[in-house]
Amino acid sequence: MVVERSVSEVMSSPVLSVRTDTPLQEAVQLMSDHHVSGLAVVGEAGELVGELTETDLMVRESGFDAGPYVMLLDAVIYLRNPLAWDRQVHQVLGSSVADVMGKAPHACEAATRLPAAARQLHDRSTQRLFVLDQDRHPVGVLTRGDVVRALAAAG
Repeated sequence: MVVERSVSEVMSSPVLSVRTDTPLQEAVQLMSDHHVSGLAVVGEAGELVGELTETDLMVRESGFDAGPYVMLLDAVIYLRNPLAWDRQVHQVLGSSVADVMGKAPHACEAATRLPAAARQLHDRSTQRLFVLDQDRHPVGVLTRGDVVRALAAAG
């Protein structure tokens, strides 16, 4: 039964992550290569310190526009090649992940029950929750697509 399952049973692992000093162009390339809409940002000890999302890259006061995209479960499908705007990303947003990342990442513990995590995804209007161990190290990621797949499998 889905209600009884914990996040650790349905999360995706391993977590794609970058550090605060990672060049922004490298992070954008990682997101593009793996067709993900967000990355965990970790500190020197591997602890979660932030997240970098496509929204961080696109929605800025500068009016930067990365172009149209659609999301299908967990995949981001750009309708224009995102690598074509990497120079604009660098010029408009800064040069490192720290310049752009959100400093309040969405996260939960591995033991969190799936309904509570789904509620958190909905209430915070986010696409993902980074799943953390007791030392705040990301051990997985739970996406809206993971929740949908768990519901379908239980069906």
